[in-house]
Amino acid sequence: MSKLRLAIAGAGLVGRAHWKRMLASSECELAAFADPYASAAVLAAEAGVPLYPALAPMFAAERLDGVVLATPNLLHVSGALACIEAGLPVLVEKPVADTLQEAVRLADAVEAAGVPVLVGHHRRYSAILEGAHQTIASGRLGRLVAVTASATFHKPDEYFDAEWRRQKGGGPILLNLVHEIDNLRALVGDIVEVQATSSSATRGFEVEDTVAITLRFANGALGTLMLSDVAASPRSWEQSSGENHDFDHHPDQDCYVIAGTRGSLHVPTLRVYEYLGAASWWNPLVKSQVEIREIDPLARQLEHFCAVVRREVPPCVSVRDAIRTLAVTLAIDEAARTGLRVPITS
Repeated sequence: MSKLRLAIAGAGLVGRAHWKRMLASSECELAAFADPYASAAVLAAEAGVPLYPALAPMFAAERLDGVVLATPNLLHVSGALACIEAGLPVLVEKPVADTLQEAVRLADAVEAAGVPVLVGHHRRYSAILEGAHQTIASGRLGRLVAVTASATFHKPDEYFDAEWRRQKGGGPILLNLVHEIDNLRALVGDIVEVQATSSSATRGFEVEDTVAITLRFANGALGTLMLSDVAASPRSWEQSSGENHDFDHHPDQDCYVIAGTRGSLHVPTLRVYEYLGAASWWNPLVKSQVEIREIDPLARQLEHFCAVVRREVPPCVSVRDAIRTLAVTLAIDEAARTGLRVPITS
């Protein structure tokens, strides 16, 4: 089987990460970059592929099988629509869109054209998340009742040299939270209502730096999620899972505890505490460990995308699925601004 020829739109850090996985792939190869900035020429030269200023000239010049969209969020929908019009399957980075209206417009176009679009919620391919999902699905925890989640980390001061990161829309709700919401949806199920309280007291910027969130799941479970990008804490997915080697790693820490009537699961350590007899605080909770093998989620996602391009499987994360994650994230932003309970209607 010949290798698929894939292009990457966006030659930044995320685009480079995708290219590195293509180098190691037996199923695909990089054919071209599309990026309007002169700095992209360095990466294109390093990769030994042509660079185009936009998607249209690249489509005209290259024979492609698919496209990875690693562009800024604002360009996700327009780029994906251009790929669909060209008949090219696309992997579009998350969040799928800036607004629900734009996301729905993309979903409608996908279904009308029949061109597959995969949304890059790459943690769905995590062996840790897979092991956690299998443990919950086995019924060992009983009926799920409570979720305690944390996404607490400290962004360096220079991160905020970019003025837009100090303004509305540049905070952890809209930039970071979408990952955590997708994780929790994958593990616990759909979220139907949210509340939130935010603060910008630490940095004093217009944008929030800390948010306390409550979640109501469709299955009746309740959750709390503490989000902060100014907290000196290792209790975030990136710092505790070890899947991204660019981050400081604390393998003894958990960012989620998912509790049911029979036991609880700690993620990402995958420690389980469960009653083997009658459930009672007088009886011992027996500790065990879910064993997993280490997998690079981005490499696994690329493998899946190649199967999507070949029409062998449907996208693991469709645009409609990604819309539900985006809807919860935007509802939390609304709840933090208004102080109201916000139902999820999408």
